[in-house]
Amino acid sequence: MISAQEFIARQDRLLAQCGPNSVCIVPAAGLVTRSRDTEYTFRQDSDFWYLTGFEEPNAWLILSNHSRYGESYRAMVVQDKDKSAEIWQGKRLGAEAALSRFSLDEAFELQELEEALLASIQGQDNLYFGLGHNEAHDKLITEALNTLRDAPKESLAPRAIHDFRPILHEMRLFKSACEVAVMKAAGEITARAHKRAMQFAAPGCFEYQLEAEIHHEFAMAGVRSPAYSTIVGSGENACVLHYVQNNAQVNDGDLILIDAGAEYQGYAADITRTFPANGTFSQAQRDIYSVVLKAQKSVLDMLAPSVTLSEAMLHSAEIITQGLVDLGILEGSVAENLQSESWRQFYMHGLGHFLGLDVHDVGNYKIEGEDRPLKPGMVITVEPGIYISRDSDVPDKYKGIGIRIEDDVVITATGVDVLTSDVPKEIEEIEALMKKS
Repeated sequence: MISAQEFIARQDRLLAQCGPNSVCIVPAAGLVTRSRDTEYTFRQDSDFWYLTGFEEPNAWLILSNHSRYGESYRAMVVQDKDKSAEIWQGKRLGAEAALSRFSLDEAFELQELEEALLASIQGQDNLYFGLGHNEAHDKLITEALNTLRDAPKESLAPRAIHDFRPILHEMRLFKSACEVAVMKAAGEITARAHKRAMQFAAPGCFEYQLEAEIHHEFAMAGVRSPAYSTIVGSGENACVLHYVQNNAQVNDGDLILIDAGAEYQGYAADITRTFPANGTFSQAQRDIYSVVLKAQKSVLDMLAPSVTLSEAMLHSAEIITQGLVDLGILEGSVAENLQSESWRQFYMHGLGHFLGLDVHDVGNYKIEGEDRPLKPGMVITVEPGIYISRDSDVPDKYKGIGIRIEDDVVITATGVDVLTSDVPKEIEEIEALMKKS
């Protein structure tokens, strides 16, 4: 769990990177209508969660380093205490309790929002706000600015408006020890879910039943929702990269690709495993699987500080291309296929991505146009794959095979720490686990 002290330290780090006499305003997410008078399950805005850990909607965080406050100022606007609303929707923290819980200088109820925004922006040299993310939020800030600009004697509006997100997203890119521990726990929960699905799987079951097994394991561990839409693709459905229909019946001889991750305390896991529905890989399936596994393990061995994701991607492409040539799926030499990038018809996505509060987490992959070297504290996925559709011009035994193997790793000073190693990926280990069921 992330401590209250760590949230405050994050606020202080953000504020320290703002110009002098600045206010930084970060709004929470709101409820989103699902149908008529029902809402989707609430999910907090990732930036707001990173700075506060507060789970209620419609809140605002206000930070300032203006000299009028002394060293710093922190305030929040939260939903009003409302007995009627709380009967229907549950307890609200309220401004009074927020003061102590978040170590605030001031706390306001939502009905005081416009007044609080106006007072906090007035007289500041700089305003840091994420314009363009939410139209309603933008309107409130714009109205406050216009009020201050129209002051009768002198403008009290900030001279400059900046986007806080580049600063904050660079902070989010590097995970603390506590964050890594939470992501490790998310990986362990997700690993149990994948193993549960492997042991449930059998010819004749439906993809949505495997999805239910995954989500059941999540819920039993306190995870209310997955980090993203769960992918369960059997047979040729595994060749659809973001297949989420999950409604087909599994056939004997199919491979099943499951890409699923728990969202635990706000942080995402992202694991993919591919396994045979009947518990035994065919020889053709073994051939393709072994190539993907070799590529993934080789990349895990090479990852370390100073390596770039582009270099790791190319390394995985070299191994996969060699394997496809050896199996007769690609014609010509390895060098020729790498030059023409013919392998991309079977391996069409990237090797991985940043992972954190968002499954495709924030952070720049390039710095001044150059590939960014990996550094300790970054968390990434490593997910090579091979996908051979039925209309591909390849030997028939390989048609309809889709395989991806994905793990989450944190970059360390000497290499990587795999956060998702609890779920098997060796052929023999998968077959042994499935035979136990």
